[in-house]
Amino acid sequence: MSVEVRVPALGESVTEATVATWFKKPGDAVEADEMLCELETDKVTVEVPSPAAGKLDEIVAAEGETVGVDALLANIAEAGHAGSSTDIKPREGKSANPEPAEPDAGTEGKSGADGSGDGGGGGEEIEITVPALGESVTEATVSTWFKKPGDSFEADEMLCELETDKVSVEVPAPAAGTLSKLLAEEGATVEAGGKLALMTTGKAAASAKAEGTPATTTSQTPEGDRGGYGDRGTPDTPPTTESRGDIEDAPSAKKMMAEKNLSADAVTGTGKGGRIMKEDVLNALNKPQQAEAPKPQAARAPSTPADADREERVKMTRLRQTIARRLKEAQNNAAMLTTYNEVDMGGIMDLRNEYKDLFLKKHGVKLGFMSFFVKACCHALNEVPDVNAEIDGTDVVYKNYVNMGIAVGTPNGLVVPVVRDAHEKGFAQIEKEIAELGAKGRDGKLSMADMQGGSFTISNGGVYGSLMSSPILNPPQSGILGMHKIQERPMVVKGQIVARPMMYLALSYDHRIVDGKGAVTFLVRVKEALEDPRRLLMDL
Repeated sequence: MSVEVRVPALGESVTEATVATWFKKPGDAVEADEMLCELETDKVTVEVPSPAAGKLDEIVAAEGETVGVDALLANIAEAGHAGSSTDIKPREGKSANPEPAEPDAGTEGKSGADGSGDGGGGGEEIEITVPALGESVTEATVSTWFKKPGDSFEADEMLCELETDKVSVEVPAPAAGTLSKLLAEEGATVEAGGKLALMTTGKAAASAKAEGTPATTTSQTPEGDRGGYGDRGTPDTPPTTESRGDIEDAPSAKKMMAEKNLSADAVTGTGKGGRIMKEDVLNALNKPQQAEAPKPQAARAPSTPADADREERVKMTRLRQTIARRLKEAQNNAAMLTTYNEVDMGGIMDLRNEYKDLFLKKHGVKLGFMSFFVKACCHALNEVPDVNAEIDGTDVVYKNYVNMGIAVGTPNGLVVPVVRDAHEKGFAQIEKEIAELGAKGRDGKLSMADMQGGSFTISNGGVYGSLMSSPILNPPQSGILGMHKIQERPMVVKGQIVARPMMYLALSYDHRIVDGKGAVTFLVRVKEALEDPRRLLMDL
């Protein structure tokens, strides 16, 4: 029975792609979810997995062709309907003369090792690859391996942990078996879809490699697979970033370089093995000034011998590097300004003390202060939409919704999960989502989707005792509200000096889009709603 391989969804507003690379050729055996080909769109590269195990029967769209969404790419003959194993040509057989008998022997060895032949009872060697990392995330660092070569494990047992710019991703075992070889050690940087390790399925996995013939070993060498890269290179010589002789650049990239009379030496390839993609050519064309590299940051002055023995140098995590880079970009790109006010928290504290037990009993979540601030900010953003907008080139994008970012401190650094459509949610739903996102953040379980799309951010430094601070914008947002410690201070109320629970509020905003009047108005509306929560009910 034949199974169709079609173009997957390519993303919003993307209707077509170019077939960049076929990793398999007609006759090759494939496993379910094994990568068959790579498609290239205007923005991203998409890998197409096999929908079923079997044999690649026919390629309908060759490399370089443009295909639309859901277009037919190839046909797969499912396992059991794919004919005998002798019909499958080995990957090494891409020479001009396929007549010698040695490739046939290699094919038979490969068939026996992967279990497609009649005697394949020793387990099958499969690749463990990097899962999807989220929108705009193309690479990760191998943080920790929980297993070492030779260790056995069950299906879905965690094998390793990857660290991206924002979140940690655990990689589960695709099947029960034994870890054969690590292809990416701890600390290595890997791309989405890249190879992490090799494993052998089944309980007899440990002995499967030892029993393989030399021909089998040759045909299954992982370096050969990587060097072939769609049968474009010798299996014994895997490509490296230093030598790109065996790497074929993306068809659209080669076409654009030819049209622009641009040498491949002037383009830095970001694809696998240094492969040049279309976006690499665009970057090279748009940034010719990169030839003049910026001066590196001055090296730190060496410590004295007495101090050096008491110092410890630790490499920054990818998350910390990203936090540092983005905060500095915010300072450099935005005309950032902060305005301050103070709010009497007595009204909210009285309301909370009166209803917190009933609230917990009915909704199963504690009534905190954060839901009041979220609702107050939604109320103020409706009146001052500039604070909820962002700059895109020469345009201003006004958002008719509020996706509220809540800054959460974690052991690895600051993250900002998002409560979506906060303007449409009640106090209980907001409190529940904040509690869930906070727990996921502290456990390192936040996904990219949890942290994307925020339009405004609230940061609460008061939980750490901060009395006053100036928060930094979370690009591309135009506003962030800083909460602080509640402290009793002497205030004049109706001509009398009384002690009131006061909190300083700080609004940092992008002065390019938000005027001073708008920023002050926003903060005053937040203050009014917090000091008299009844205004929220009456939309005042």
